[in-house]
Amino acid sequence: MIVFTNKNELKDKISSIRSQKHTIGFVPTMGALHKGHLSLVEQAMSNNQYVIVSIFVNPTQFDNPSDLEKYPRTLEQDVALLKTLSKDIIIYAPSVNDIYDDKVTSTKFSFDGLEHQMEGKFREGHFDGVGTIVKKLFEIVTPDNAYFGEKDFQQLAIIKKLVSKHNLGVNVVGCKIHREENGLAMSSRNTRLTKAHKNAAPFIYKTLLTAKEKFGTKSANQVTKWVEQQFANHTLLQLEYFTIADANTLKTVQRKSKYKTYRAFIAVYAGEIRLIDNIALN
Repeated sequence: MIVFTNKNELKDKISSIRSQKHTIGFVPTMGALHKGHLSLVEQAMSNNQYVIVSIFVNPTQFDNPSDLEKYPRTLEQDVALLKTLSKDIIIYAPSVNDIYDDKVTSTKFSFDGLEHQMEGKFREGHFDGVGTIVKKLFEIVTPDNAYFGEKDFQQLAIIKKLVSKHNLGVNVVGCKIHREENGLAMSSRNTRLTKAHKNAAPFIYKTLLTAKEKFGTKSANQVTKWVEQQFANHTLLQLEYFTIADANTLKTVQRKSKYKTYRAFIAVYAGEIRLIDNIALN
């Protein structure tokens, strides 16, 4: 298994792959890999002749310095985990300097309003950071296909918009949310949950499932108020937001239409750990 830390050396390897007219699948990650990440890698392996996985904790997408500092970094374990799938996976684990040179700053992007919804309201500059790192990685790796989980559905929509607006020539593939047996959406942040919060966290998905059921007969406003009430009564979980939005524009729905598709989005604090999730409603 090859682990590259230098983008120029990686580009040389990619040139060799391209000379053989092989396809490249790409899975960008921030490490602390789990089964959810592995499911993305497996999908990439099934569709491409070569797979590249990046492991890089991107500083420009963190609005909270403490969150960046505490984000788990487990490169040796990540490499060992990927090796269980295939020794032919190519890993790119760069330093901050290799990605950003001496300018660790975000580019300002417009994603046609997608960036101002939900996460954008609570994490200032977050999607500029996401756009910056994904564009840089796509330009280094030049993949045919790139794989992202639907847990970060807003991010997935923004990356598709990024590719479209900047003509990056990458097919962006959304992959279903991978969940633990208790329903909790898999996340690298789950490893930081206390035992009490980990036991409480499945309440998030349970609430989403009931919200989906209620959405069949009740208005979006009624469902939202019901969800807010459920968390108001919870002692360990604090709701940051719950939104029912148009799946295409991500704008909060005012009035349901049978001609549109909707998703429910949620962000919850379990102690100091912020968890997000979402579910298709129709």
